[in-house]
Amino acid sequence: MSLFLSIALVHLVALVSPGPDFFFVSQTAVSRSRGTAFCGVLGIAAGVAVWAALALLGLQLLLHRLAWLERLIAVAGGLYLCWMGIGMLRAAFGKQAVPNAPSAPVAVALSAWKAWRAGLLTNLANPKAVVYFGSVFSTFLGDGVGAGARLGLWTLVVAETVLWFSLVAAFFALPAMRRGYLRLARWIDGFAGAVFVLFGLHLVFQRRAV
Repeated sequence: MSLFLSIALVHLVALVSPGPDFFFVSQTAVSRSRGTAFCGVLGIAAGVAVWAALALLGLQLLLHRLAWLERLIAVAGGLYLCWMGIGMLRAAFGKQAVPNAPSAPVAVALSAWKAWRAGLLTNLANPKAVVYFGSVFSTFLGDGVGAGARLGLWTLVVAETVLWFSLVAAFFALPAMRRGYLRLARWIDGFAGAVFVLFGLHLVFQRRAV
């Protein structure tokens, strides 16, 4: 039980720290709907499931040995985040305003499938996730931890991800948050877009630690 609690606490701290996933969920919830944001949350959880499984299978060790592969994944992910951020910036400052809300741009409809896919790609675009999971699992898991416990820990981090980001989506979809968004939509979307671009540039230009 202490093993599960330790990893749950470590993962919670990582989730609370703002990153691309947080900005994607909050911006989607406040600009579209809680349901659309929740579809994005499920996509993020799918990405977490992939990274956590790969970490348990030892991908971190492979990436450490194949520096070019790690770099390729980081650059590809960074370019995707930059592309997504630029799209947000163009949507924020390039669309006509909604009647009776001069500062709010028209939000482009996002289907459940597109929201899920965007959430999945947003999470997969950050290859640091596998390093994070690899570090956490290597710290807390020893040879004595069986397959059942590993599967339980994998389920734990995925469920915890869904729960946390569902709460984020519910909070930012509140009427008060949406009213505030309508007043400051261009700046909120622009800020979110800039954050995605900065995250992307960081992945593209970061130097691999020796």
